[in-house]
Amino acid sequence: MIAAQRRNIIVETIERDGAVSITALSERLKTSAVTIRRDLDQLADEGRLVRTHGGAVLASSARESSYAEKLEQALAEKTAIARAAAKRVRNGDVVALGPGTTTELLAKELVTRSGLRVVTNSLLVAEAMVSAPENEVIVVGGTLRHSIRAFVGGGTVAQLLGLRADTAFLSGNGLAADFGLSTPAFPVADTDRAMATGAGRVIALVDHTKIGRRSSVLTVPTDDIQHLITDSKSEKKQLDALREAGVEVDAV
Repeated sequence: MIAAQRRNIIVETIERDGAVSITALSERLKTSAVTIRRDLDQLADEGRLVRTHGGAVLASSARESSYAEKLEQALAEKTAIARAAAKRVRNGDVVALGPGTTTELLAKELVTRSGLRVVTNSLLVAEAMVSAPENEVIVVGGTLRHSIRAFVGGGTVAQLLGLRADTAFLSGNGLAADFGLSTPAFPVADTDRAMATGAGRVIALVDHTKIGRRSSVLTVPTDDIQHLITDSKSEKKQLDALREAGVEVDAV
């Protein structure tokens, strides 16, 4: 059976049952667990399911949106957030920029600076900084996650844990006061968490469409976020709860 046929069966099964296990799929499709894991990882990258320990679940509302979808959401608000974030960066700083449309916009705001050291796993952040030769850019490698145009995985995590930054700017799929910053994908969460661990402070860049939402995988708990920059359309109750949790909040 070719890969495309296997993956179609996997998708049909998960749409019918809501979840699948690697063991059951391996037995049904008469192939190795390693092959099934590769199939599930590929389908997760395509946004057709969400990987879990030992299997996968139906993507439904937890599906990781494509980059094009994300770029079109709240673009004016994201631009304002990026401009406010740029004011928190001083020439000579070491800054870590995670993947995302808002961090890409922040990178574009930083191209006129000098003396920065920018650490990123995002291809689009790196591309934005190409026109800023006065700044050093460190791109950490790994496994390319197509949906976010960024490198993730164990190799990426290991490199990030060996780097230190003054500030890490992170986005995500949701930020809830009683949970933290979150994403649908374990590899993305692991990589963002490693970036936060190596930073003196963590600034979350989250527009109103994500405030109060929680995705399936915790990235950075609220206690480890020092500052949130969002927009004025964000739910006041959530922002107040974040302030009570010790997060400095700017709504632009």
